Amino acid sequence: MNRRSFLLSLGGLTLSQMLIGCNASNQTKLNVQLLKGSIPSQVVNQFQRSLKQKVQLKFAPVEQLQELYKRLISWQDNPKAQDEGWWNRFIPFRPAQVPGVANLVTMGDYWLATAIERKLIQPLEVTQIKQWPSLSSQWQQLVRRNDQGILDSEGKVWAAPYRWGSTVIVYDRDKFQKLGWQPEDWSDLWRDELRSRISIIDQPREVIGLVLKKLGKSYNTENLATVPDLETELTKFNQQVKLYSSHTYLEPLLMGDTWLAVGWSSDLISILPRYPQLNVIIPRSGTAIWADLWVSPTAAAKDNLSSQWIDFCWQPNIAKQIALLTKINSPIATNIVTSDIPESFRSLLLNSQEVLNKGEFLLPLSPETTKEYESLFAKIRANS
Repeated sequence: MNRRSFLLSLGGLTLSQMLIGCNASNQTKLNVQLLKGSIPSQVVNQFQRSLKQKVQLKFAPVEQLQELYKRLISWQDNPKAQDEGWWNRFIPFRPAQVPGVANLVTMGDYWLATAIERKLIQPLEVTQIKQWPSLSSQWQQLVRRNDQGILDSEGKVWAAPYRWGSTVIVYDRDKFQKLGWQPEDWSDLWRDELRSRISIIDQPREVIGLVLKKLGKSYNTENLATVPDLETELTKFNQQVKLYSSHTYLEPLLMGDTWLAVGWSSDLISILPRYPQLNVIIPRSGTAIWADLWVSPTAAAKDNLSSQWIDFCWQPNIAKQIALLTKINSPIATNIVTSDIPESFRSLLLNSQEVLNKGEFLLPLSPETTKEYESLFAKIRANS
């Protein structure tokens, strides 16, 4: 159960919404393969109505980000072998681009550097996106990269963020009422009462990162050997953890086997309304930030419709709809107020700029540093 596999169904696109105007074989086409539940169907319909020309829209929802990334790889390896799906039999006209390749695809920011380096995606034409200047410098910097995928203020623009979330703490309010305190920051996870009471995502960057934050360091620390007490603190934290799992870390919390879990905010969208005893907090010292991005596969034909869709998602009123309907933050500043949001989601959607300012994206590290994180994490796990 994680942000890559346990996804909300609210606003998910059905087949009738995937293929709009499929009988008009000579129409301009826009093929978007997106993370299921990340764009409400209402927004796609509004986009269709906003277009001056007749356009065939195909929005195909996919269950996991990992599957979308695999498609980018397969299109690069053997693009002509790809099949658009069973609906090909009913569409006599073939667009002037490699068959099966989408114009735009959802990708998690964590994979952006690798996708650029492996030439899986191509830069975007931001001059065609009217809303680009309204995107804050924080977001513009994230997607400006050199050809190796490293941040570069003079680099090309490789992606367009359309939603974001963070690593959060979710806990059983009833259990903590008996303890007489509520967690507020990462340091609270080391308290004696939580020994073997925590479940957490099984990710070295996330686990070691929260320990680094407790020690006043960055998630993107390069040389772990220079951080005093890191291994000691990580060993102590390991004693607090009952389960490491990126797929099932919430189940023990729901069953009462753990009292607190650390995971991705998007994983909570489906469960918070059904489990009112759960409370979510974003650690006040800062946390890891993730983003979902629109990217253009290298084999995709360049077209103005892709830019129009990105521009549409960045219009403030549309960005607000996406945020409220999917319960996920938008990179575009919107006038969301408390009354707009169900109480269970307020901690996730309010004060988003403050969370973003204190948070950190998990930026690409050198292969040597990545191995250092993985080795240290494996060492601590092996000794538990």
